Amino acid sequence: MDAHDACRPARAVALAATALAIAMTLAHGSATGQSSPPKARHAAAAPAKDEGDEHPLKGGQAIVVLVNDEPITAYEIEQRALLIALNSGGDLRARLEARWAQIVKDPKTNERFQQLLREKNVKTKEEAMALQKQFATGLQKSALDQLRREESASKMPQFRKQAREELIEEHVKLQEAKRLGVDVGEEEAKRVLKDIAARNKMSDEQFAQQVKNQGVDITTMRDKFRAQGAWREVVRRRFSAQISITQGEVDRKISASATESGEDAIELQVAKITLPLPTGVDQATIARRFADAEGLRRTYAGCKSMAELAKKAVDARFDDAKYIKPSNVVEPTRSLLLSAKDGDVLPPATAAGGIELYAVCGRRAVRADDKQREKAQNELAQQEFEILAKRHLRDLLQDAHIEYR
Repeated sequence: MDAHDACRPARAVALAATALAIAMTLAHGSATGQSSPPKARHAAAAPAKDEGDEHPLKGGQAIVVLVNDEPITAYEIEQRALLIALNSGGDLRARLEARWAQIVKDPKTNERFQQLLREKNVKTKEEAMALQKQFATGLQKSALDQLRREESASKMPQFRKQAREELIEEHVKLQEAKRLGVDVGEEEAKRVLKDIAARNKMSDEQFAQQVKNQGVDITTMRDKFRAQGAWREVVRRRFSAQISITQGEVDRKISASATESGEDAIELQVAKITLPLPTGVDQATIARRFADAEGLRRTYAGCKSMAELAKKAVDARFDDAKYIKPSNVVEPTRSLLLSAKDGDVLPPATAAGGIELYAVCGRRAVRADDKQREKAQNELAQQEFEILAKRHLRDLLQDAHIEYR
């Protein structure tokens, strides 16, 4: 069998299988910032004064915005826009799969590969497989680059506008930090970058070089983290005294979280009367016992009456079950207990032990351990901080002098 025949099985199908794995690797690299987008341009676009549309500038260091007399340059906006683009991810993987499916189905793809085999004068199956992988990689990289160019052309104006707004907010945040004497977060920014590098199994220098290969200077990331750290400290200093989380709020938070995860958020205090049924009982006996249970229900006068009611029925058993977990009760009784109000008695129900009559006497939140309570309290406090932080930033932006050029 010659090399041409070795590579023909199902024609482009074998090519598709090899290259699809490469496609997924490249797509993942793009989404996580492991492939190289277009390099940053030093002649960036800047917003017009009215609608924020971009127009060409002569140089990357041209001032686009003044925030309380502090400049933001076109280069800074372009760098931040590229960083946003790298982190945007989006549906690139799905689009790459669709584009690759088109390439595989195109008869010209296999024709090109067969022509390459002839040009390289491939003799062995091993040589053909190596060439096939190289050919697929080249096709995939070309498709990926084309998708990037398309996405860049369509979304970069949007990313630049977002970058401009982010930088304006960060300037305002850092100015407020300086006004309050807050450290501007340089050390924290370095720590965050070091952690990111470590998670990617790189040194600080290797990570900085990788980011640079993607067109973004590492200082762009550092500046973003620096502003975030400084702003957190501003918010903490200004609003810590205003944050007060009650134990009731913590209980409700824990209960809500437990309900969402399917755990028992509460325990029910119940009382139960059981009217036993003998084995092999007939329908008439069951009906009679139901009638007995219904009669007890009609004379029910609250949870305290359950013990006396049990004495009025033959062979009835009273159980003061105290607090129980709803998950230990079978449906539909569990749902009826959860929906009942304190003091309610449920209709009689058939169970394995006989005819049961439940009364709901009270309920309480499941006691969480200290870690759960601390976590819930921190989450509630964080929500309050975020509300106050947004309000404070809005006020600062309203008071700031922002000049677009």
